[in-house]
Amino acid sequence: MDYYQVLGVDRKAAAADIKKAYRKLARKYHPDLNPGDKSAEAKFKEIQEAYSVLSDPKKRGQYDQFGFAGDRPSGGGAGPFPGGGGGGFEGFDFSDVGSGNFRDFFENIFGGGAAASARAGAGAPDRGEDLMYAMTVGFEDAVKGVQTKIQLTRQASCDACHGTGGRSGGRTRTCPTCGGSGRSFVQKGFMKFSSPCPACGGRGTVRGDDCGDCGGRGSVQRTEVIHVRIPAGVDAGSKVRIAEKGNAGRNGGPPGDLFITIDVTPHALFKREGTNVFLRVPVTVPEATLGAKIDVPTIDGRATIRIPPGTKSGQKFRLRGRGVPVLGAAGRGDEYVEVAIVPPPFDDQRVRELMKELEKIDGRNPRAEWGEH
Repeated sequence: MDYYQVLGVDRKAAAADIKKAYRKLARKYHPDLNPGDKSAEAKFKEIQEAYSVLSDPKKRGQYDQFGFAGDRPSGGGAGPFPGGGGGGFEGFDFSDVGSGNFRDFFENIFGGGAAASARAGAGAPDRGEDLMYAMTVGFEDAVKGVQTKIQLTRQASCDACHGTGGRSGGRTRTCPTCGGSGRSFVQKGFMKFSSPCPACGGRGTVRGDDCGDCGGRGSVQRTEVIHVRIPAGVDAGSKVRIAEKGNAGRNGGPPGDLFITIDVTPHALFKREGTNVFLRVPVTVPEATLGAKIDVPTIDGRATIRIPPGTKSGQKFRLRGRGVPVLGAAGRGDEYVEVAIVPPPFDDQRVRELMKELEKIDGRNPRAEWGEH
């Protein structure tokens, strides 16, 4: 077998080209992407083998100088490689490929999925899944914060075995797969690969009988009432994290988290934009013309604002610090009060007479600047 042909690169290929070729082939032939395909699995092992040699400058130099052991006589003379026997790779311990550098590199390629699932299947501690919960709160509760309770069904740690999956009081025993060494060895031609034992996760021991309550899973489905604090200032789309209230972890791993997604019911008077609130207030013609002091509602109660003489409809007045608290920080937004001038009742004869008299006194045409247009 020619390692360069396996990766499809030239013998003078740079390290970066070898790495690029390996990534491409590893993605194509990885067993997780080709379930049940024995030929893909065999090809993937060849790719691993080739890359483990060609990616190491020292091993690559030895390979370039002496070639693959299978192409050389296997006589009893001492060879250039450890272990003698014809100068092959026999005796090399590639444990770093299975449990160290290669695993870290492979996790970077596949986002940790393949390696993580392998570790989980091997009995290594694995963090539980996060859970999502949708909650609708009232406008004032979102602004001021609220303490509440929710009922949630989740996978919780089994009380009988404390999440271990083993029978209470049961003892561990030597792993029958690896004999207690914690390592698994695979012979490929003259090459010997070592990796953590898939049965015990490298610990060398396995648990005894499964827990009768959870069937060895380490978790049971449970409905719980959870106390939740919604902080002041949340808005629609905000997420509140409740630590370790997701599903239980596996093999002694920590539980996941609970994320509460917030929706907020609208308010009858206030409109919210970020930390600011907006309020439209009706004002009479005399109040807008002569000026007045009026009471307006705020999210905390009421406040008095001064309407100056000659106020126009649509004019806004700001109440500093009367808006929504800043989520997770100090400070508050503002409240903006927009004036909406309300005309007097048109069916009152006295009002109509006064309006006509006012029209004569005023004598202005507010649209005069439009001209002929």
